[in-house]
Amino acid sequence: MKKDLISIHDLTSAEIEDIFNLSAELKAENHPRLAGKSLAMVFEKPSTRTRVSFEVGMYQLGGNTIHLSPRAVQLGEREAVSDVARTLSRYVDGVMLRTFSHKILIEFAKYADVPVINGLSDLLHPCQALTDIFTIREKKDEEDLSNLKMAYIGDGNNVCHSLMFAAAKVGMNLTVATPAGYEPKDEITQLVFKDAGQTGVEIDILNDPVVAAQGADVIYTDVWASMGQEAESKKRKKDFKNFQVNQKLVSLAKKDVIVMHCLPAKRGDEITDEVLDGKNSVVFDQAENRLHVQKAILALLLGGK
Repeated sequence: MKKDLISIHDLTSAEIEDIFNLSAELKAENHPRLAGKSLAMVFEKPSTRTRVSFEVGMYQLGGNTIHLSPRAVQLGEREAVSDVARTLSRYVDGVMLRTFSHKILIEFAKYADVPVINGLSDLLHPCQALTDIFTIREKKDEEDLSNLKMAYIGDGNNVCHSLMFAAAKVGMNLTVATPAGYEPKDEITQLVFKDAGQTGVEIDILNDPVVAAQGADVIYTDVWASMGQEAESKKRKKDFKNFQVNQKLVSLAKKDVIVMHCLPAKRGDEITDEVLDGKNSVVFDQAENRLHVQKAILALLLGGK
């Protein structure tokens, strides 16, 4: 793999396959590949799954983590981003950064001499999307995803962006349905269509959740208002009211459809309790797989043997 994991767009299909193969291996049996290695985890956003999965993952691989809170670091305020990146590079073997601004992530990676992993930014969430594709392969028991259709229903946010990149790279058809005005960013869409052209994948972006859900093998949703968008919650709730993943919408998909959500979920808004806790939901298996996929990413990037 390349030095950093910033975007799935930067990975080749072969590199993604390497991640999935190692994820399956490490899920079956842990190996102390990173004994003596350290990972700094820099957080500007709250975290449950990201912190715990990376922390436990490093422990299971024989390494250790250092948690740096927003108050402790204050990137760009207490200290220049470039200075933090260069200093941490002298102490640790890799850095996982969870930040609001994707620009900070890019700047940090520019100056760091060790691998930098995007634990989430306002633009992308690659670890989540790689986990999602790994989970689909596992649940559908298929490595070739070309005959499957995923429907992403909700906000064209960072998770949606990374899912689009992931689908294009692995050859899975994807329909994104958002309310008008909430589509994925044009800069991302253009890159995704370029990637999809190389793999022959069909990526559709529309504003009708019913059309998206029809015949889907996978239905995916996320919160309507992400962290940092709390002030827009009332307006978004109104704009997204017809985009709830409920049993009526799920019934339009295939009978063996799997329902996914990256969590945390706002139950009763983007997804109902009936669906989230229902027989088609794989949400908590999906959450578990963050641990295994990120172990593979850590092992490949930090150079463990």
